[in-house]
Amino acid sequence: MNLNLPIRSSPSLRNQASRNYFTGYTPPPSTEAINGPLREPARESAPANDRLIVGVDFGTTFFRVGRINPSPSWVAAVYTSTPDDVEIIKTWPGGNGITSDKVPTEISYILPPDATPEAKFTAKWGFQFKPEESRLRCIKLFLDRSQKLPFYVSPQETATQLKTYNKTVIDAVSDYLTEIYRHTMDTLTRRYGESFMASTKVEFVLTCPAVWSDAAKNTTLQAAERAGMGSKSEIQMISEPEAAAVYTLKAIQPNHVNVGDNFIVCDAGGGTVDLIAYKVISLKPLRVEESAVGTGGLCGSAFLNYRFEEHVRSRLGHTRFEEMKLKKAKTWQMGLKYFEEFVKRNFNEDEHQEVNVPFPGLPDDEEARLDSGFLILTSAEIKDIFEPVVKEVCDLVQGQVDGLRSKGGIVSGIVLVGGFGQSEYLYKRLKGHFTSGAPPPYSERPTHAMARAIGENGSIEVMQPLYAWTAVVRGAVLRGLEGNMVISRKARMHYGTSYATVYNEEKHSVSERYWSPLWERWMVSDRMQWHIAKGEAISPLSPIAFHYTRNFRPGQSLVVTDDLIASDSDEPPVAYSRDLVHVCTLTTDLSAVPRSLFTRLTTTRGVEFDNLDFTLEMIVDSAGLGFELKVDGVRELVMGPGDGPDSVSRTPPKIWMMVKI
Repeated sequence: MNLNLPIRSSPSLRNQASRNYFTGYTPPPSTEAINGPLREPARESAPANDRLIVGVDFGTTFFRVGRINPSPSWVAAVYTSTPDDVEIIKTWPGGNGITSDKVPTEISYILPPDATPEAKFTAKWGFQFKPEESRLRCIKLFLDRSQKLPFYVSPQETATQLKTYNKTVIDAVSDYLTEIYRHTMDTLTRRYGESFMASTKVEFVLTCPAVWSDAAKNTTLQAAERAGMGSKSEIQMISEPEAAAVYTLKAIQPNHVNVGDNFIVCDAGGGTVDLIAYKVISLKPLRVEESAVGTGGLCGSAFLNYRFEEHVRSRLGHTRFEEMKLKKAKTWQMGLKYFEEFVKRNFNEDEHQEVNVPFPGLPDDEEARLDSGFLILTSAEIKDIFEPVVKEVCDLVQGQVDGLRSKGGIVSGIVLVGGFGQSEYLYKRLKGHFTSGAPPPYSERPTHAMARAIGENGSIEVMQPLYAWTAVVRGAVLRGLEGNMVISRKARMHYGTSYATVYNEEKHSVSERYWSPLWERWMVSDRMQWHIAKGEAISPLSPIAFHYTRNFRPGQSLVVTDDLIASDSDEPPVAYSRDLVHVCTLTTDLSAVPRSLFTRLTTTRGVEFDNLDFTLEMIVDSAGLGFELKVDGVRELVMGPGDGPDSVSRTPPKIWMMVKI
């Protein structure tokens, strides 16, 4: 008697399991990956028509009464026909005619005095606040619940304000990006004219922190889509350090870049410092690959503000300091502004024996060293403010250097970008730390051999490129203009899926097994198959294929789900556990797959079911994951995270996938 068992030939029974779809008992959710991860052939992008590329560096901003914004938002634009003419938007509502490369990432909501109960709040944002006015700050940080909040962020205060306005975090972020979008489009219309804007496609590129979770990236895309910047599948994203690297490596290319060089880009901003290392693969065109997994830490320039505040409080005394902030807010604001704009950027212990910080209106105090409205800070006191924060940055950079050298890599340079990256003191400290040997002999055209010799001797060049404080937003524009300069990246985590397999008494606990009427044997579920290893080189041009088999009773729904799971451990577990990271749920509708592609199988008890093999391909980009579905080796559609059945253009058959973060 021929028993048509639903078992497919395979080198191992490990991949011969499936879910139980036709009994009352359902084991814990698990799926089967028939084959391991496969790389598809590299794909080429089709040339695009002339476009306007808009880069948005959506900042964090730390601000409360009298505090400066160390991490604002930036916007840049370029027309593809004039790629060298990158325009940084410098005029903003509430700026009183003063130009600024950046705008505070702050928003609040107001109601007119005579508003009806049905009236809606209107937004107030950017420079439209007085120092004493309340506003939402640091809203970007709440998009990623997996990240530890800095000491200066109050979740309770933010939650109270959101409740007052009847808003969620994504509402506030979307409303802020809406104001950015409207102002950008108005500025570009003034620049190019209405007819030009009506006939030219505008594409947006957003930046995000390198350490952000995939869920936070997806939420940012949702907010940008709601703001009018395009559909999620159209909006590009790039990590902040990668955007900085794209700009800085292009900027230093003529004289300092050679094939084989490793550069560490240190993006030092207001709240965070992100580092990423790249190895140059080719020069024309410039192509690089990540040579180390990116790292970062909470040691941005906002912490200098905090330490400066604590220093002033200790000099004046707690009571007098708090009284100044409350009753003479402008006095405190002027002193902090001078520290922000002069001391933080320009302090050099070789040149400044002391610095006079203005605090107008404060009476002279010999003990506190207050004289004629100035607080006198010695070089040693300023170093005491800087040193703990700067040391953290140096340690992060040293970690990247050690990681590269442990693998035989030569570090040719460290590139400082971002607002804090322009600090003279930070530059000098890094230079003193990493330039230990004697300088090489002068040469008009430094050779790669010379750079290698320097790297092997432990000396690394530290650079501050021109316009480096806008490197992130300029890099975002270049990403939209030139496409992917980075041909491969290092996976930040292990990525995988769970599956069920045949019970093996030598490997599995008896308590884990369950009886599968489909396979007619003991099974265990929630085994992990890791498709991408942490630190593995991956390319957006070579998708990673996950192969699945699914079984359906006649008339059963053909909508299936698969969980994408991640692990940050060096050695990922063999079975699912609660400490693993749930990246997203992929919901796939297979109802339009031609019935001829299903295989009818029968169990030994005569139960019939349909079997279908299909493939989900994951594309890992700088700041997100994309997915595609293949049935019988044919690519059915292209989509990005969160796309639904009505938002994807395709050719029949109608197959769609939704990504739930």
